[in-house]
Amino acid sequence: MALSGQQSLAELEVLCKQLYEGTDLAQRIQAEKVLLELINSRECLSQCQLLLEQGTTSYAQLLAATCLSKLVCKTPPLPVQQRMDIRNYILNYVASRPKLALFVIQALVQVIAKITKLGWFDVQKDQLIFRDIIADVKKFLQGTVDHCIIGVMILSELTQEMNFVDYSRPSSKHRKIATSFRDTTLKEILVLACSLLKEMLAKPLNLQDQQQQNLAMHLLKLVLNCLNYDFIGSSADESADDLCTVQIPTNWRSIFLEPETLDLFFDLYHSLPPMLSQLALSCLVQFASTRRSLFSNPERAKYLGNLIKGVKRILENPQGLSDPGNYHEFCRFLARLKTNYQLGELVVVKDYPEVIRLIASFTITSLQHWEFAPNSVHYLLTLWQRMVASVPFVKSSEPHLLDTYAPEITKAYITSRLESVPLVIRDGLDDPLDDTATVFQQLEQLCTVSRCEYEKTCVLLVQLFDQNAQSYQKLLQSSSRNPLAISIQEGRLAWLVYLVGTVVGGRLTYTSTDEHDAMDGELSCRVFQLISLMDAQLPRSSNEKVEFAVLWFLDQFRKTYVGDQLQRTSKVYARMSEVLGITDDNQVLETFMAKIVTNLKYWGQCEAVISRTLQFLNDLSVGYILLKKLLKIDAVKFMLQNHTSKYFPFLGVNDNYGLSDLRCRTTFYTALTRLLMVDLGEDEDEFENFMLPLTVSFETLGQIFNSSFKQEETKYFQKTQAEIQRIICQLHICIKFVRMLIGLARDLRGIAFALNTKTSYTMLFDWIYPSYLPILQTAVELWYREPACTTPILKLMAEMMQNRSQRLNFDVSSPNGILLFREASKMICTYGNQILSLGTLSKDQVYPLKLKGISICYSALKSALCGNYVSFGVFKLYGDNHFDNVLQAFVKMLLSVSHSDLLQYRKLSQSYYPLLECLAQDHISFITSLEPHVLMYMLTSISEGLTALDTIVSSSCCASLDYIVTALFKHIAKEGKKPLRCREISQDGQRLLHFMQQNSEVLQQMMSILMNTIIFEDCRNQWSVSRPLLGLILLNEKYFSELRASLINSQPANKQEVLHQCFRNLMEGVEQNLLVKNRDRFTQNMSVFRKDMAETLRCEGASESNSSEMMS
Repeated sequence: MALSGQQSLAELEVLCKQLYEGTDLAQRIQAEKVLLELINSRECLSQCQLLLEQGTTSYAQLLAATCLSKLVCKTPPLPVQQRMDIRNYILNYVASRPKLALFVIQALVQVIAKITKLGWFDVQKDQLIFRDIIADVKKFLQGTVDHCIIGVMILSELTQEMNFVDYSRPSSKHRKIATSFRDTTLKEILVLACSLLKEMLAKPLNLQDQQQQNLAMHLLKLVLNCLNYDFIGSSADESADDLCTVQIPTNWRSIFLEPETLDLFFDLYHSLPPMLSQLALSCLVQFASTRRSLFSNPERAKYLGNLIKGVKRILENPQGLSDPGNYHEFCRFLARLKTNYQLGELVVVKDYPEVIRLIASFTITSLQHWEFAPNSVHYLLTLWQRMVASVPFVKSSEPHLLDTYAPEITKAYITSRLESVPLVIRDGLDDPLDDTATVFQQLEQLCTVSRCEYEKTCVLLVQLFDQNAQSYQKLLQSSSRNPLAISIQEGRLAWLVYLVGTVVGGRLTYTSTDEHDAMDGELSCRVFQLISLMDAQLPRSSNEKVEFAVLWFLDQFRKTYVGDQLQRTSKVYARMSEVLGITDDNQVLETFMAKIVTNLKYWGQCEAVISRTLQFLNDLSVGYILLKKLLKIDAVKFMLQNHTSKYFPFLGVNDNYGLSDLRCRTTFYTALTRLLMVDLGEDEDEFENFMLPLTVSFETLGQIFNSSFKQEETKYFQKTQAEIQRIICQLHICIKFVRMLIGLARDLRGIAFALNTKTSYTMLFDWIYPSYLPILQTAVELWYREPACTTPILKLMAEMMQNRSQRLNFDVSSPNGILLFREASKMICTYGNQILSLGTLSKDQVYPLKLKGISICYSALKSALCGNYVSFGVFKLYGDNHFDNVLQAFVKMLLSVSHSDLLQYRKLSQSYYPLLECLAQDHISFITSLEPHVLMYMLTSISEGLTALDTIVSSSCCASLDYIVTALFKHIAKEGKKPLRCREISQDGQRLLHFMQQNSEVLQQMMSILMNTIIFEDCRNQWSVSRPLLGLILLNEKYFSELRASLINSQPANKQEVLHQCFRNLMEGVEQNLLVKNRDRFTQNMSVFRKDMAETLRCEGASESNSSEMMS
């Protein structure tokens, strides 16, 4: 269906109905396609006007607003007068129809905001014509309540739009507009909104009047948008509440110094219904976050006093806090108080003792009602954590009273969590322990609070632990064994173990004494005893949550009391030696390893427990001194000699485990190999013994391959394709075979990662080649459709190609480097050829089935090219085609990927662009020998990558471009001097020169992009950008002159001479060569040039709106 210029209103409304209300997906897609044509058609404006004027449904009006929104954002922009007409039309339209559907008004208001932002610097008859928006809005504010609401909506949407960063446009232009709006208009909007709120509050509030409620809501949202404005261009992540400071401009001081401003929002909170009062609290959160430097010391104290007075008033009248929204915002408000103000400032406030009592009471009540708004507890604990952490730094003589209230907070948290367990188990409520991320976050905050008056906390925990442990033992010994009661006790014990780990870990965050260490020992004894009790019941009974808690405790104890820096005389072991016979950290390590071995032995079917246990083992295996200690432990020796599924079931290949379970095997073998490496030296026999379980598995795989393929080898090529596929399918359903293969690949990757010396790596290479690599090669060929199989194998190969710590620098008599590269080449070629046979894949399948594997192949190839362990010239010299083959596979895979996918998938872009940089640096002859369409594809990918937000990508693009431009420049320079010299090199250069002459716009476009980046963008890799830019300028001096003239002529006459001088300074002292000294001179000049240009263009001017597009 094509959209004609005279599309009737009825047909348009049918399309709207299909688009917004239709349930048939095909119809909706078709409607979307047709309406997209409408946006791009010449009749777009007239059709939109037709829909707005005569449309019978709100959806027709919404479509018109959507089309207008896209139209006014198009590049190049519409003429100024046309945009002005659209804006005025919409203002008149909404003024004459105030009863439109809210979503239609919102969409139309967005169009006004976009027009205003994009035309902020546009001038007509010496007037900045789009800046009179406040005057237009004031006309709305003088009308009915409906008109008033529309006016406030316009201001609110405009503030949001000015603050919104559109990454498809130059960020420098956004900052100029946003800064100008901040300096000229934003304060006036805030004052206007506050005055309207005061007027509203001065009149009797009719909470039943929906219009009044709507007006109040939009006014509060407007104030919140003003206070949330990105005043200094920090572009903070709005999804993260990181307790930041609001950088209020200095000229707003008068607003914040008036006590009436804060009083207004506290009064609004108490006067408005919950849906609106939470917006008032949100505004107060921002007021509490105002930067300290806005005030002098007396002013800050007065401002803080007003905030505290408001907090006291809210806590004395807590009815509104029963609403979850109000409760959450108030918790945020309390947390922001300590973020911006020091404890020494808080304690001298007049009402501090009463307020801290009220806050403590509020916190305790909140903790006791653990099921109510659990996400808000984070902010309360943040407040107390920060206050307790500040105690050592308080110099005021006024009492801070935290030694009174902090233990009460800790006690409330402990008792409330224990009391929650029966309710969770009996009533089936959501268990807080299931949300481990939240639990860990809260415990890390509590650890500081708990160390304040630690004796009280310790006595409470000892008492509760003893009570619950004794009850648990009685239940286990009971003949009836009540499962419900046992589950409740295990839940309580899980919380207690978490809490003991928390307070022990708190030693690192708070001042500690020997007495505190002795208390840690008292608590730790009980956990170690519980571990013995729980492990004695395995495998008959177990509790996953208790295991998680135990692993948390062990990790906290490790960080605090086990390590290189620990004083061996720590009092923590005094009580532990009496009760458990543990006298130092060596014996603690024995306990750790016994627990790890027990978990790996009995928890094989629980991936979560195995994964955390192995992470704990991995953390233990970092650090030479700890490794030496661990190696003396019998449990470690046992693991090194018996890492098989017989002793550790998670290494098995049973059907009970999912494929994801195998991922933790890499962690296991990394830690195990680190332990092996301590005393391995050059002992090949010990390495062979260690690898024996893997040797057995590979031999088994080899036999399966032989029985499945080798017997058929003589007939294999006589079979039809269907029969071949049948053989492959028969192997495919052999899950045990596939699982064994995946497990081995993950095991070997862990081993390869940990082998960081040439001697140890050589042992691994001699073990795997030539015996077992062919098995992996065949697996990639057969199961290329199964990323669960190919991904671990490809990652193993990529790891083996890494020359970490120069481990691949084999002896001069060794061919291992070349042999390793040949195997990698075969695997990449095999995978690349097979994966391309999949054809077109759907959007949701293209990454897992294809692009992920390609990115790993590129990563492996990049490691090989940059590893300096292969002399690639040898391949051509001796007629070996493995290097040429892998480069051709690289090109084939590259051409099957779209440019958008290259940048959309981060892992792909971070492997492709550094690989391209390596090729351009060391293998430029390969680049120049490519077919023109391939070379064009690569250069286009570089061009698009130059503007990528990821600096890894953009820097690699700059480097690649620099190497290509340098090669071209050197060829031209040599051709001018000695045309008969270096004929082969000249042929490479001649091909590149011929291509560039045929496609001169490619380098010109990239010069435009780089100049645009330097002048208008927030250039984070300035050095990288400067390197190719000099070569581009020297090769395209004429085009550079045109760019320079274009920019200078677009500026006012009074700036043009200054800009001329900036460009003269840029090239001052720069010679016609690309020697390092000359490049460095240009880079220095460019740094000064960028600064001077920014200062010159900073002032508002008539042509700033289009100056940043001069390079487009």
